[in-house]
Amino acid sequence: MVVEVLSRVRHDWEVAYTFFLWAGKRPDYAPSLREYHSMISILAKMRKFDTAWALIDEMRGGRAGPCLVTPQTLLIMIRRYCAMHDVGRAINTFYAYKKFKFDVGIEEFHSLLSALCRYKNVQDAEHLMFCNKGVFPLNTKSFNIILNGWCNAIRSPREAERVWREMSKRGVSHDVVSYASIMSCYSKGSNLNKVLKLFSQMKSMRIEPDRKVYNAVIHALAKARHVKEVINLLKVMEENGIGPNVVTYNSLIKPLCKARKVDEARQLFDEMLQKGLSPTTQTYHAFFRILRNGEDAFELLKKMRKLGCQPTNDTYIMLIRKFSRWCQFDNVFKLWNEMIEKGVGTDRSSYIVLIHGLFLNGRLDDAYKYYMEMKEKQFLPEPKIDQMLQDWVSGKQYADRVMADLKNNQLLDKKLNNQIRVQSKKHDQEKDFLKQPETRRVVRERGFSFQEQ
Repeated sequence: MVVEVLSRVRHDWEVAYTFFLWAGKRPDYAPSLREYHSMISILAKMRKFDTAWALIDEMRGGRAGPCLVTPQTLLIMIRRYCAMHDVGRAINTFYAYKKFKFDVGIEEFHSLLSALCRYKNVQDAEHLMFCNKGVFPLNTKSFNIILNGWCNAIRSPREAERVWREMSKRGVSHDVVSYASIMSCYSKGSNLNKVLKLFSQMKSMRIEPDRKVYNAVIHALAKARHVKEVINLLKVMEENGIGPNVVTYNSLIKPLCKARKVDEARQLFDEMLQKGLSPTTQTYHAFFRILRNGEDAFELLKKMRKLGCQPTNDTYIMLIRKFSRWCQFDNVFKLWNEMIEKGVGTDRSSYIVLIHGLFLNGRLDDAYKYYMEMKEKQFLPEPKIDQMLQDWVSGKQYADRVMADLKNNQLLDKKLNNQIRVQSKKHDQEKDFLKQPETRRVVRERGFSFQEQ
């Protein structure tokens, strides 16, 4: 139950940590390894590394209790440091394995390289691999991790080709994983010729293609709209005992949707269901990208849930961006509230997309409201939007001051005008009085003259 609650509030580290501490104080409960790992992952994701390390020290158990810290515990910290591009601390955490008396072998080193490459620190990972070649000898797996980083994390065919040549230069053999990585890179770049050339090269070297290789070739053929060749290759896969999986179908559905061949994509979707394969969020995302109205989007969202695939944060971000582009802000806020109600949670990326959409469409007050909410949750704002909103607030404050000054000036002018008007009226009355003819009679009495009262 604790893990489930932590999963629901994972985007609000304060709530999660308060609940974790409360649960830990109960006499009938002691946190398990899985629960510690969930809490450490939440804290590290929100950059609360000191608190995460305090939990790790607690896991050590002191003199009396058992030590719950495992290599996986430290690997969580390594991955979060890599996600923040703090390579130095990630490497220091790797060296902390010895402090906890864990064995540090080639597998642990490969885990470090994989974490670095996964979060696009590929250049640092490659440098680290060559610097430690005396301790951890270069082999095919080490190079494959770096190659896959350049191919799929960075998507740089030039760097991938350089690593490929470096492997040959150092006498490190290419295996099926190497071919799958570089063929996937060329496939995403729509370079069908190089994909087919490498596929033929594999056959000549008697390296049996695996499902990933077939998926890369199928994706490249589908993007080039070679439908017949795709069908033939699917038959070859099945003859070789490699049945198509969800990734295979996704490799077909994505380019078909992009090419606006929606009917063919839907046929493949139905075929997936008939074969008992469950569509993933990536499958639905391909269809979401080509929708042109809100009704279809919510209908597909409903169907997605009905078939057991729950929308992720990326799903909501895609739809919020789409509805913002259509200026349908009722649907934007509907999705935003749904994210909170369904427990998906609003993270930094979702706030940035929402604020960006509101700001660009002139909803500046709403944008600023969510911007302040984002800062309260201690999410780091996107620099460009941050600067634009700060400029807008400064401009608004200046405009308010100008308007206040104008209003005060208008009040002063009105008061002065009233005073001038009163004085002018009085002066006019006095002036008029001098011009008026004498209307009172002169009364003579006893030798004197008087004006009649």
